[in-house]
Amino acid sequence: MARTVFCQYLNKEAEGLEFQLIPGELGKRVFDNISKEAFGLWQKKQTMLINEHKLNMMNAEHRKMLEENMVKFLFEGEEIHIEGYKPPEE
Repeated sequence: MARTVFCQYLNKEAEGLEFQLIPGELGKRVFDNISKEAFGLWQKKQTMLINEHKLNMMNAEHRKMLEENMVKFLFEGEEIHIEGYKPPEE
């Protein structure tokens, strides 16, 4: 049976991540409070940020910037602006 969490991003019970994807305290916070669906949404934003800013994951400052944006997106409900991206209209 799938593990469920109360997802802080979606504000509902949802299927949780299968394992902790990020090390440390932040990783535990994500694992305990963010659903698989919400983390997938973040991964799409993260990919766009990496591409837009030409981030290098070997650079500690770039990783820190992504981490800060992840917290804003998943836990603070802040929309992450991607320059030039317009979401599809529904």
